[in-house]
Amino acid sequence: MSLVRSLWWAARTGGRPPFDTAHLKVYYPATAHGDDAERLAGVFPPAPDGMPYPVVLFLSGINVGQDAYRRLACLLAAGGFAVVTFDQVAELFGGQYGLTPGVDVDAATPRTYGTRPTCPAIPALLDALARLNETGPLKGALDLDRVALGGHSAGGTVALQSARFFPQVKAVFAWGTHTMAATMLGWPAGTVLPAQVTCPVLLGAGGNDGVVDGSADRYGEDPATRRDPVTRTFEEALPESPGSVRGGDHLLAVYEGANHFAIADPVDPTVARAFLDGPASRDVLPQFGHLVMVFLGAHLSQDPGARAALDGFDGLRRR
Repeated sequence: MSLVRSLWWAARTGGRPPFDTAHLKVYYPATAHGDDAERLAGVFPPAPDGMPYPVVLFLSGINVGQDAYRRLACLLAAGGFAVVTFDQVAELFGGQYGLTPGVDVDAATPRTYGTRPTCPAIPALLDALARLNETGPLKGALDLDRVALGGHSAGGTVALQSARFFPQVKAVFAWGTHTMAATMLGWPAGTVLPAQVTCPVLLGAGGNDGVVDGSADRYGEDPATRRDPVTRTFEEALPESPGSVRGGDHLLAVYEGANHFAIADPVDPTVARAFLDGPASRDVLPQFGHLVMVFLGAHLSQDPGARAALDGFDGLRRR
């Protein structure tokens, strides 16, 4: 599949207006007929092969616009997945407002962690996709029983902290993400929260992630002596997995020469914390995107060829 198209949708996510709406972009494999609907409205029907498509719901980093993930979304959609990104402006922390994947801070405290998702936007987005699946050009095209959560930075964190509450979620992948807990929420220094997942997890990280490094003081550790939070999350936060030919189903891929914003293109220098990031010496998005596509093929589509390819990858940590 090579033709990828997208359409817009919206979801009410709760909260006080006007900060209660997410604007979604749904990428999907399409087919061209050359008819009047395509010419006049720019609407292309979904490609029949592979329908209904497994769904990838991608959660952005804080103050990172969804268009930054278009390259990744198009790569996955060309591989037979429906990929959903979204923008929502809402309250962040301390009375600030900005782009957010939706974070319930109270759900991440010692009193409540593990009792509910830390991302309350997820059920609202899934409900909105169910409505989209009932009408319009994508009617019947989305398989909402086969869903993966993807995320970048804080978006990946809330994906890891929320996945098990949604039985349709069969896989989670994230870049530049960990589950270390901020001491300001009442956690002891150095706490790694257990991920709320019951499915395989793929964690990707850049070897020159300046944003994660620049946040070490949030977790009460000395930046000079602490261990990498992404690696600690892989080792300490994930449950035991049933395993594959070469080891467990959880994967860690570390790319030297990549940074925190390696999967975002373009990076907006006017917002978010890209100014903290380390330099990137190579573009790893195609390589990581291919790994994600194979990972999803194995665990979301149950494709034996993808499973064999995934077991054949070198340079991954498995557990």
